Amino acid sequence: MSHDQTTSSSPSSATATTATTNTQRIVLASWIDRFVAWLIDVVIVSIGLGILFALISIPFWAVVSQSLDGGSNYVNMGSRNFGAPWFPYIISSIVFMGYWTYFESTSGQSIGKRVLHLRTTDLNGNTLDIKTAAIESFGKAFLLPFDVLFGWIFTNDKRQRIFNRVSDSVVVKLREAEDYDTSRNIAYMKD
Repeated sequence: MSHDQTTSSSPSSATATTATTNTQRIVLASWIDRFVAWLIDVVIVSIGLGILFALISIPFWAVVSQSLDGGSNYVNMGSRNFGAPWFPYIISSIVFMGYWTYFESTSGQSIGKRVLHLRTTDLNGNTLDIKTAAIESFGKAFLLPFDVLFGWIFTNDKRQRIFNRVSDSVVVKLREAEDYDTSRNIAYMKD
């Protein structure tokens, strides 16, 4: 695979001159690396959410323990009033979306991506703005199975999930001291 792109000048000239421009290679992250980074993020955020939900539920447990002593039926009322079964899913998904939006709009790397030397960028290799990061994170936080499945089915040469395509973002594998020069042409390669 060539690292340079060669273009020729006017074909009518007697001596054909060529101008060479450097092409920047961006290595796309593999689906396996992306999954492992996602899994690391899920474990970290889930532990935090577990602690948060435990702290929030302490007052409910106090009511339950008092109701058991008093013989009343507060246990059933507490479980009914805490919320529908989808309530923890919605709260968790909002937290995950906020987590990924923050990290991918500031450094392009969540904790899992930092561990695996991955980064979410726009198609030119730049860090995402907050709106683009929110769009990209929405699919990961709320619709990941569908987002990935349709991304695989309709896959392109940039390994994008559906919400990566909508937000014009890619996940890349970083080299040491990675620095993208956006003035160059970009060639995507698969890891």
